[in-house]
Amino acid sequence: MSSPPWSVADQTWIELDAVASNSVLLIPFGSTEQHGPHLPLDTDTRIACAVAATVAQRRADTLVAPPVPYGSSGEHAGFAGTLSIGHAALELLLTELVRSADVFRAVVLVCGHGGNAEAMQRATATLTAEGRSTRAWFASIPDGDAHAGHTETSLMLAVAPDTVRLDQAVAGATAPLSELMPDLRRAGVLAVSPNGVLGDPTGASASAGHQFLARLSADLDRLVDDLVTP
Repeated sequence: MSSPPWSVADQTWIELDAVASNSVLLIPFGSTEQHGPHLPLDTDTRIACAVAATVAQRRADTLVAPPVPYGSSGEHAGFAGTLSIGHAALELLLTELVRSADVFRAVVLVCGHGGNAEAMQRATATLTAEGRSTRAWFASIPDGDAHAGHTETSLMLAVAPDTVRLDQAVAGATAPLSELMPDLRRAGVLAVSPNGVLGDPTGASASAGHQFLARLSADLDRLVDDLVTP
């Protein structure tokens, strides 16, 4: 089976050299962190990759880099398997990655984890000040729940159904995020949700996930359009 033409990891430097200057590079990144008892630790990374791949499959001017699977996940400390590199390390990693990608027309950081936002914004500000065409994009559904609930579970049922343990899916803390935020900032997710879920995944479905994926990919597609339109 042939490799997808938009996957940087599957190309040689010779093949990329012929197209890079006219291509927008999407760099997906997420986290390795708990997502309740029913979703895998790489949920955020998988979602970022799925959105990037969906956009790249329909555009000839877009390539997708291998994902960055670690992020700033300190708020999920106390749950087995959570691996975090923190804000400072992530900011430096993203900054140096984009600096090294200077053969591409532009770079978009495609983020699947909300805890990465601060580092992503700082890195993008630095890179933009250096004159590099860099944008940041975050996978957000405005009417969705916060973490491992209906939104993320539906997305995972759409993009990686074999990884979802639906028989283990139970509601966690369902109060609005604005109410939970003081305790989240003070003591992390474990303080408000012993099972690690912020929301209710029990009504999740693949059909809803495909709708969410379409919304997210359309939003990222518009951002790429803004970058390449004179």
